[in-house]
Amino acid sequence: MRVGLTYDLRDDYRGAGLSDEALAEFDSAETISELETALGRLGLVVERIGHVRHLAQRLVAGDRWDFVFNVAEGLKGRAREAQVPALLEAYDIPYVFSDPLVMSATLDKAVAKRLIRDHGVPTAAFVVLEAAADVTAVDFPYPVFAKPIAEGTGKGCTATSRCRNAAELRRTARRLLARYGQPVIVEPFLPGREFTVGVVGTGAEAMVLAVMEIALRPGAEAEVYSYENKELCESRVTYGLAHDGEARLAGETALAAYQALGCRDAGRVDMRSDAAGVPQFLEVNPLAGLHPTHSDLPILAGLAGIGYDELLGRIVAACLARTGLDRAPVTSRRVLAGRAA
Repeated sequence: MRVGLTYDLRDDYRGAGLSDEALAEFDSAETISELETALGRLGLVVERIGHVRHLAQRLVAGDRWDFVFNVAEGLKGRAREAQVPALLEAYDIPYVFSDPLVMSATLDKAVAKRLIRDHGVPTAAFVVLEAAADVTAVDFPYPVFAKPIAEGTGKGCTATSRCRNAAELRRTARRLLARYGQPVIVEPFLPGREFTVGVVGTGAEAMVLAVMEIALRPGAEAEVYSYENKELCESRVTYGLAHDGEARLAGETALAAYQALGCRDAGRVDMRSDAAGVPQFLEVNPLAGLHPTHSDLPILAGLAGIGYDELLGRIVAACLARTGLDRAPVTSRRVLAGRAA
């Protein structure tokens, strides 16, 4: 089975004058190499494509694949993660992970929370700030937490994101608006435990892989799973599986959110508990990082006894079952089924 691999490589954009933070969501050369090798071990013939413009050139030239394993984040705009899926749909090529609508809706944190709220999934109140002056619209108690509305990898989340009063929020909002050029979402600060939940599958077949608790070590940026803490996770963060009642509720809520939003094949849902110990939906990442030792989804899978190859096998098997490709008589699909078992 011939599989295309779409991705945004950090090295492809380094000459464009982007900061390390701006490149944070893109993949390292090591990640793509590990991903390509692991997919090959599953019996797939992997062909590197690269970012959306490379994909467009290949499609126009007549290239096709049985399906595409897509981890491309996109460069600009709220719909950047939807660009590759939309282009693949235009050419009727199956692909791994969620569709363009889900990719766009989940990247905008306010849109995702509105959808989640309509489905009755617990999520904190929020206000969207288009300008620093909009802080007067915040009608819930301080402290609050402010972050860019459409970023990932903890970008824009620092110790100053936790604001104790309107003056601090105004300063933080002004900084975030200027730096990221997008609205700021503000929520009540949730003082409880932080979890991230791995999910594999689609619709009624989706299941929780594991619930992982995120604990910050002494010396980490306090009270926030920030960009810096994520980048330096080996020394700043302790990861561990959680199985108690609060963690189980986090898993159930995360799965409900994943299904309500229509996520496919696999993803990761971030949760944080309020003062009463009730897990609240923060956001979902339908395009979770796949570095074998640095990304949260492979980390939690590994803690649960699911190796990197098996994790990828489960993701691919979910895609093949969803698209009907698993019913074709191809040897590599039997290999995948065995790996996913």
